[in-house]
Amino acid sequence: MSNANTAALHKTPLHALHLQLGAKMVPFAGYDMPVSYPRGILGEHRHCRAAAVLFDVSHMGQIRLDGPEAARALESLVPVDVIGLTEGKQRYGFFTNSSGGLLDDLMITRPQAAAGLGDLLLIVNAAGKEADLAHLLTHIGHRCRVQALPERALLALQGPQAATALARLAPGVAELSFMTGGAFELAGIPCYLTRSGYTGEDGFEISVPAESAEALARALLSQPEVEPAGLGARDTLRLEAGLCLYGHDIHATTTPIEAGLGWAIQKVRRPGGARAGGYPGADVIAAQFATGTCNKRVGLVGLERVPVREDAEIVDSHGHRLGHVTSGTIGPSTGKPIAMAYLASNHCAVAHEVFALVRGKPLPMRVTALPFAPHRYKRS
Repeated sequence: MSNANTAALHKTPLHALHLQLGAKMVPFAGYDMPVSYPRGILGEHRHCRAAAVLFDVSHMGQIRLDGPEAARALESLVPVDVIGLTEGKQRYGFFTNSSGGLLDDLMITRPQAAAGLGDLLLIVNAAGKEADLAHLLTHIGHRCRVQALPERALLALQGPQAATALARLAPGVAELSFMTGGAFELAGIPCYLTRSGYTGEDGFEISVPAESAEALARALLSQPEVEPAGLGARDTLRLEAGLCLYGHDIHATTTPIEAGLGWAIQKVRRPGGARAGGYPGADVIAAQFATGTCNKRVGLVGLERVPVREDAEIVDSHGHRLGHVTSGTIGPSTGKPIAMAYLASNHCAVAHEVFALVRGKPLPMRVTALPFAPHRYKRS
């Protein structure tokens, strides 16, 4: 990449630190981001599974919503129980369009009032954050205050020893359970963190003032358990955890039911619930709850040691097309080729055998339950 093109990319507050740590930088969602460090993607992945790693996810968008109507207003755009979200709790959700497709997925948190982050804090994907902000302003900006928070950075500390490392800076974090959060001082820096992440491991996502992000990152990296990790390991970790990547496994023409995300629509928002419907595409999604879908997202494990990548066609034993792969790799933890794909619903039974076309050759794969690697969240 030319210097001119590199200069055109946005930089996170940790950019200089990434270079100092020897990161290999790549363009991602308009940002110059670390894909890996000298340890390499495989080493970073394994260190996350065994100890703890620190990701810079400051390219993602943080948006606050304020006002007595904020939760009810947001429910008009997402099929999630936002009104019932109590202080310090977090939920996964998604914006839908009129055909029930997914415009973006996001995390929704109701911070404690003392945190000073509004009535609701949203974390949205980097590539969609401008569109998401416009979507919110257009549709609910008259009902609540919608404010982007570019002055805040976001770090993710992930792995089974993440709590041990973080508790040295703030012992109270150990009391949090999965999908809960609170305001803490870390290395003297006021932060808001949630016990959540995108790896399937225990861990934390930390919203921190941008001017203090490097100091916090250095404090975390000084802990003996913690190593830096880049986008490459983040992708292999989330794939083993069976988690969707927007723009690949889910997109504007995929519904939550096709994607296997119906669990994120609470009963109160489902057909027959007290606040059913009232969001874009609700009728389409209600019908799919009742009758199912023609295609579903599934996990696939390869029976030969050849990686199967995104867009590979999936066929049956007669060569008839069944679907396509949306994400695929050799799982560093599983030691096998793994993939997520959309298949015709009548071919989605666990253990059913299908074939992926790789350079014209059919490779056998078996439908498997997700995730590929067990989740290890701290639930209580």
